[in-house]
Amino acid sequence: MSANIEKQTEAKTGAKETSVWDKLLRISMKEAGVAIALILILAFFSATAPYFATPENFLKIFVQIAINTVLAAGMTFVILVGGIDLSVGSLLALCTVIGATIMINPAFSPWQAIILACLASMGTGAILGAVNGWICEKWKLPSFIVTLGMLNVASGLARVVSDNSTITGLPQPFVDFGNLIFWGIFPSIFLIAIVVVLIGWFVLRYTVFGRFVFAIGTNEEAVRLSGHQPKRYKIAVFTISGLTAGIAAMVYLLRLNVGSPVAGIGYELNAIAAVIIGGTSLSGGKGSIVGTLVGACILQVLSTGLQLLGADDNIKPIVIGAVIVLAVILDSYRGRLMRILETR
Repeated sequence: MSANIEKQTEAKTGAKETSVWDKLLRISMKEAGVAIALILILAFFSATAPYFATPENFLKIFVQIAINTVLAAGMTFVILVGGIDLSVGSLLALCTVIGATIMINPAFSPWQAIILACLASMGTGAILGAVNGWICEKWKLPSFIVTLGMLNVASGLARVVSDNSTITGLPQPFVDFGNLIFWGIFPSIFLIAIVVVLIGWFVLRYTVFGRFVFAIGTNEEAVRLSGHQPKRYKIAVFTISGLTAGIAAMVYLLRLNVGSPVAGIGYELNAIAAVIIGGTSLSGGKGSIVGTLVGACILQVLSTGLQLLGADDNIKPIVIGAVIVLAVILDSYRGRLMRILETR
């Protein structure tokens, strides 16, 4: 009798241990796992890099991640439906020169110029983003090719609009707002990025549109057979990506006070890297915008920490590139692990 009780107890204990292990695996496969990775990286650099764990350094990090966070927020929507947007860097450049050109126009008062510049910047980004989505869906072309073409179109337009020169002399109220720091550590541009992330999080989590974004990335054909048109949603996500490129352009102007036709070179790759490191699957259907924020933080913390450790400039891209490849490898295993856990 006692032997049977002992066996039952051991079985229950083993099941409990397996359950705890399964829960830990599930957590590691989601945003919490990425957050834990960020905490470990912060702890490592705080212990090894001089001046890393200081308010001044964190202020610098918050300033530097703002643009990438906004771009990556829009990129998350595109990747969730299984697409990619290579044009956001050039769209940012185009929107900066359009916004700066409007703001230095003497026909407008400073506040009129700022409001019109914001609307023009976001509108331009949204329209060209919608064009990307429409072309992809109209002719069933890969988003990689279409957005690569838009990258060159927007880059050329930025040079034409700016006459291939930088634009300075932005209104003082705009410059002053860009220099604001709240609570001694949070720059205004970082708070703008957080607002964009929160809006994106709400849309993906609590709206019908957000549920269809995930559904299309998981099984587009099932969405079509249910009587809905994935085309509309896919055009919408590219529009959102373009819109966030326009917002990122205004953040760029707030930070550097210069409209430049070469402003966004390489920004699209940083945005994609933040999304992938944040846990969003390249095949679509899985991920979150909060994870994207954490991914952007990991990229910048790595860059800043390595710099403070005295790492050579040639070493930093190697480390960051290795992290990106590791994130893609983990993504390839994440789906299998989750399926195994769900069958238990």
